[in-house]
Amino acid sequence: MCGIVGGIAQRDVVPILMEGLKRLEYRGYDSAGVAVLDERQHLQRIRSVGKVAALKHLIDDADLASNLGIAHTRWATHGMPAERNAHPHMSGERVAIVHNGIIENYAELRQELSAKGFAFTSETDTEVIAHLLADVLESEPDFINAIREASRKLVGAYALAVVSPDDPDQMVVIRAGSPLVIGLGEGENFIASDVFALLPVTQRFIFLEEGDLAHVSRDGVKILDHQGQPVEREVRTSKVSASSAEKGPYRHYMLKEIFEQPAVIAETLEGRIHKGKLLEEAFGYEAKQLLDKTQNVHIIACGTSFHAGLVARYWLEEIGVHCSVEVASEFRYRQVVVPENTLFVTISQSGETADTLAAQRGAASQNYLGSLTICNVPESSLVRESNVALMTRAGPEIGVASTKAFTTQLVALRLLVLALAKRHGMSAEREQALVNELHALPRQVEVVLKMSDAIQQMADAFAERQHALFLGRGCFYPIAMEGALKLKEISYIHAEAYPAGELKHGPLALVDAEMPVICALPDDPLLEKVISNLQEVRARGGELFLFSDHKVKIGLDHYQNLTLSDIYPTTAPIVYTIPLQLLSYHVAILKGTDVDQPRNLAKSVTVE
Repeated sequence: MCGIVGGIAQRDVVPILMEGLKRLEYRGYDSAGVAVLDERQHLQRIRSVGKVAALKHLIDDADLASNLGIAHTRWATHGMPAERNAHPHMSGERVAIVHNGIIENYAELRQELSAKGFAFTSETDTEVIAHLLADVLESEPDFINAIREASRKLVGAYALAVVSPDDPDQMVVIRAGSPLVIGLGEGENFIASDVFALLPVTQRFIFLEEGDLAHVSRDGVKILDHQGQPVEREVRTSKVSASSAEKGPYRHYMLKEIFEQPAVIAETLEGRIHKGKLLEEAFGYEAKQLLDKTQNVHIIACGTSFHAGLVARYWLEEIGVHCSVEVASEFRYRQVVVPENTLFVTISQSGETADTLAAQRGAASQNYLGSLTICNVPESSLVRESNVALMTRAGPEIGVASTKAFTTQLVALRLLVLALAKRHGMSAEREQALVNELHALPRQVEVVLKMSDAIQQMADAFAERQHALFLGRGCFYPIAMEGALKLKEISYIHAEAYPAGELKHGPLALVDAEMPVICALPDDPLLEKVISNLQEVRARGGELFLFSDHKVKIGLDHYQNLTLSDIYPTTAPIVYTIPLQLLSYHVAILKGTDVDQPRNLAKSVTVE
């Protein structure tokens, strides 16, 4: 993995490929490459370790141009970051291929192909596909049939794009477990792993379904389903604009996305609350039937989305709805007990997270009422395969470390909680109070964002630290987990989160003057217990960095504190997330790290 772009046109597609790769940088990658058919119908390939800009210099020097080509940004799974492992991969001069996903039986196939005389120049699983296709072409000259036959021998998840001098007037693409879209133009067509890559050239897309194979030419697109039968797929017009993925005046995408949160939270609420009431019709026509029967909820997610689910568990159990929250990569591999009338809920920014998607597909055969996904990408696999989708409306999130996607997930989960609370005895007066608190949320976030300069000064104390400890109780424990994740993702400081009450059960051994301890102190029933836990930190010389409600009397010495005002209890976890995001950002700036593209990480994790 990580990003695929391809195009066939009457014009030179190389600038389009390079712009597409640039737009896919947010996913994270370690190398990039392009392969084209030149005017003599020969394959030309250029690859580079590092950023797309380095690849562009090589392409400019080579004066590369073509009407047909494929390109890729790679995030290492098989083989270290190196030019030999970068995509596209080729088999002689016969085929060039780019690939997202993982081929699980690549070692077996590599051994078979080596015995047949194929020479491998990389450690990747992708080169195996190229040689396998070349081998099949020896006995099956029809390009489409050869690709279908080769794909039957692959075990794993993949999205493939292939070009060959044997068939110079088309690209062939196939999807099996990893997302792939086709962008439609006039006398030209394009392919990509993400619509953002193609927004400068088209707004019209076909989203391939599982098992689809498509041959893409200048004049059109022909799609075969997993059985090899011709099929029509819906053409969708994307509402995402090319300019929505620009940084504007901000230094980094992450900072831009942090400051977009008041607007995107308001957008997530738009049309879903009105005059003190929840308008649950906005959930979709199938939602009422599911929610009417729901007595239990299973939430499945990964990473930041998992933390959102953990917060929702507290909210749901407060209204009497049993909730379990599990990491998708664990859930999918164990026997699951499904209580009667259980709603299966997935949370994902991209809607293509491999483990979450696999869990969703596995759950379809179990005794769930149905499935609901909370997602940010309306065209994604999770949205298409769920009974009900509650969109977060965060817009494109380019920074690898999620910010606005997380807070809008929490907002969407609050809406789900309200819908279920209405079915569990919530009064109209209580509904109006909770809706009013949601309505006030964008303004409260705006106020906290004005603390950015003060948080920047607080961050100065972190610049030379190697470790940090985040504490929280109740629903603020998952917020502490999210704060620790943000710090480690973008500053590379080792950070862990614990329930504050667990300090005496081990973590207190780590506390000394070099261990910064970060904690949110909302004005809630657990406040005095948390302050007692913080006293234990101070007694061991630990340095405290606090974010507290203005009504809280802390009663400690030697700590740094920023106060937040007029925060409602039900939305407090969302509001307190903002200063933790800003703290991580400012620490990362001081550390000099790549904030938007932290090392070793990818935005959309489409492999297991």
